[in-house]
Amino acid sequence: MAESKLNVILLRHTPNPEEMVAHAAKLCYSPTTIDELKKQVEGKEQAGFIDKLTDMRHYSPIEHVTFTFGIEGISRACSHQIVRHRLASYSQQSQRYVGQHSKKTKGFDFIIPPSIEIIGKKQWFIEKMETIQKWYDELVTILGDKGESTFEDARFLLPNAAETKIIITMNARELLHFFRVRCCNRAQWEIRAMATEMLRLAKQATPNIFKDAGPGCVNDKCPEGKMSCGKMDEVRKKFKNLL
Repeated sequence: MAESKLNVILLRHTPNPEEMVAHAAKLCYSPTTIDELKKQVEGKEQAGFIDKLTDMRHYSPIEHVTFTFGIEGISRACSHQIVRHRLASYSQQSQRYVGQHSKKTKGFDFIIPPSIEIIGKKQWFIEKMETIQKWYDELVTILGDKGESTFEDARFLLPNAAETKIIITMNARELLHFFRVRCCNRAQWEIRAMATEMLRLAKQATPNIFKDAGPGCVNDKCPEGKMSCGKMDEVRKKFKNLL
């Protein structure tokens, strides 16, 4: 068992995403055929057109573009937050079928909250995880000896700190919403770090769609009201320069 580190990979996205958005949007206003529209948008610069769509708040064409991310090094506490975003598809590593028994694997990996390190309790935390591993191993053995479910029921001992892996597919419009709420300084630290890295990768792949993406205060007043972090200028600079 070991401390895990966040790793986010953009596995795949819709080919020529900005052309796809332009094609979908122009269809709404054009009497021409789909083949003719396809010829009109292929190979053309779409930045100005996408800016126009954004200004009009015409977001439905953006839904035709999807992104698939592979994510590891996050806790179960984090993944429980992610799946609250319902306009997405998820595949998560199963604790039922992927056992964490230290005799067969290295045991479960885990996430250490920064606050634990700040107060100098990292080793204390690691020792608690090792204790849980021993309990888990013991229960796996007991259940196995009795011919009962092993990993399926032993996982009830595993903590929210246990590391998990997940694949996420979202359309671009849902991603804009996801970034708006999860990149905010008021979001929990772990999902905020994950969302920020997802945004960085999405910006590299489709800069025009995501150029103004980020927490709610990037392009407007802070939506948190009295609960604002008070660092709007700092946040805006960070996300405007996120590469």
